[in-house]
Amino acid sequence: MQTILLTVNASPYGSERLLSALRLTLALLSQPGAAQVRLFLLSDAVSTAINQQTVATPPNLGEMLSEAMALGATVHVCRSCADARGLKAERLLPGVQIGSMPELAEWTLAADKVLSF
Repeated sequence: MQTILLTVNASPYGSERLLSALRLTLALLSQPGAAQVRLFLLSDAVSTAINQQTVATPPNLGEMLSEAMALGATVHVCRSCADARGLKAERLLPGVQIGSMPELAEWTLAADKVLSF
């Protein structure tokens, strides 16, 4: 089984980069046993992990992120990026954890593939 790390820096609704990252994540996870997927959200991407978001037009990227975690994805948000945006752990989707740069470094070294969006 491959380990695939996706780092995402893009704002959730400012472009389609985050949507593309989540679509790829869901496609990878739809193939049982093919890959362990880890997502590390940085910069404005951390706001994707806010619980109970209401969006004006679909898709709801928070719901897609929850679906990915239900299928086995591990999701962490950058601590300093979350702090800079006033995002506390209790406001995150269930299952999302606060991560750190040393942890991202470990994930990067352990990954078979690293993709950045």
